[in-house]
Amino acid sequence: MTEPRLIKKYPNRRLYDTQLSKYIALDDIRKLLVSGTRVKVIDKKSGEDITRSILLQIIVEQEEQGQPILSTELLEKLIQYYGDTLQVFVTDYLEKSMDTFGKQQDEFRRQMEAMMKQTPMEVYSQITEKNLNLWKEMQDNLTRLYTSPFSGKPRPEKDDDS
Repeated sequence: MTEPRLIKKYPNRRLYDTQLSKYIALDDIRKLLVSGTRVKVIDKKSGEDITRSILLQIIVEQEEQGQPILSTELLEKLIQYYGDTLQVFVTDYLEKSMDTFGKQQDEFRRQMEAMMKQTPMEVYSQITEKNLNLWKEMQDNLTRLYTSPFSGKPRPEKDDDS
């Protein structure tokens, strides 16, 4: 993984992007994160890593605007796990769940993009071809089931009298 982008927070509460050599806002950090760029925010005065508190500020801003992701009930449940013996497991579970969700969304987007590049006739043709292959496979299986393996002739019907 690449090194996170270094952001310095000055005592005047301004954020400085060391790569771009300019001051940025919280929304600029959000945009970096959305684009897949990792960040590390350091307090210029103390040298302390304050990335988590900056990320939480971004979440608070996003939750206050538009459609929130975190419901009141979910926040209540999260708060209940702080200090609990299961806190470590909750963190691990949430990280893995979000990672899996992200991978599923990427795959879905990829499939949708591939499908949208095709004409309706190509999509219909592919579906028809798959159905014909399934039909042929079913017929082949039935033929194997009802044909004698040695002669190629149909197996004799079993009498119920025997």
